Amino acid sequence: MPISDAMLTMCGAEFLLWAALGLLFWRKALHRRFPATGIYLALHVVSFPLLLWVLFESQRGLPGVNYLAYYTYGYFAVYIVSAILLFFICAEVFHAALAPFPGLFKFGTVLFRWAALISIVVSLTSISTKQWGLSVAVTHGGIDLIESVAYALMHSASILELCLLAFLCLGMNALRLSARSMVFGIALGFGLMAASDFILSSLISASGPQTAMVQLAEESMILVALVIWLTYCLLPEPESKPVVMPVTSRIYRWNEIASALGHTGTQVAVQQPANSFFLTDVEKVVEKVLNRNLQGHESES
Repeated sequence: MPISDAMLTMCGAEFLLWAALGLLFWRKALHRRFPATGIYLALHVVSFPLLLWVLFESQRGLPGVNYLAYYTYGYFAVYIVSAILLFFICAEVFHAALAPFPGLFKFGTVLFRWAALISIVVSLTSISTKQWGLSVAVTHGGIDLIESVAYALMHSASILELCLLAFLCLGMNALRLSARSMVFGIALGFGLMAASDFILSSLISASGPQTAMVQLAEESMILVALVIWLTYCLLPEPESKPVVMPVTSRIYRWNEIASALGHTGTQVAVQQPANSFFLTDVEKVVEKVLNRNLQGHESES
C-alpha cells in the first residue's frame, strides 16, 4: 500500500523531532542521568531514516532485491530492541523518583524486578503454541514467531509504562516530585504512547487489518509524545532540593519500614534464668536496645 501524502509529512516531522530531541538530550547531558533513554533515542534517530528508505525502495519494486523482507525484519528487530530498552527506561525512571528515599528505593527495586519478570513471562506464554512449530519457521521464514514475540514484549513493557505513570501521578506529592521534572516528562510521554497502543490494538482487533486512519492516529500519538519530551528538554528543570519531611509523615514511616525490612539488626543473646524474673530481664534487654537506637539517631542528627 503506497504511503499517503499526510503520512509522508508526518514521517518527515517525526524524523526531525527525533533528531532534535536526540541532539538536545545530549547537549544537556541528560543521557548521563537516563542512559537507557539516551540509547532509545539514538536507536530511533539512526534506524528511522534507514527503515523509511528501505520502505520506499520496496514500493518501487526493483527486481532482484526483496526490500520488503529487509524492511520487515529490520522493523521488528528495532521493535524488539525498543521493547527491551523500555524495561530499563522504566527502571531508571522508577529509581530516579525514589532516589531520595533509600529504604523505598531498595525495597521497590526488588518489587519492580519481580513485576517486570512476571509481566514478561505472562506475555510470552500468551503466544500461541502453533507459532513455535517448525512449519511456521519454514513457510514464513519465522516472521510470525518474531512478530508475536515482539508484540508480547511490547505489551508487557506498555503495562509497566502505564503502571509507572499511574504510580508517579498518585504519589507525586508524597515523593516531592514536580510535574516539570524530566522524570515525570519521560514517564508521561511513554505512558501516552502505551495508552495509544492499547487503544489502537483493540480497534484493529475489532475492525480487522490496520487501516490508514489507524496508522495516522498511531503516528499522531508518537508526534505528541515527541513534542512533550522536546518541551521538557527545552524548559528549565526545577532545581533538586533535599527532601525534608516531618517524622510523622507517612512516606517517612514507609521508608523506615522498608529500611528495616532489609536490615538484619543486632543479634542479642538472652540466657533464660531458672527463676521467675525471666520477663523482667527480657524487658530490660529490650529497653537497652531501644535506648541504644535512640542514642544512635541523636548522634546522627
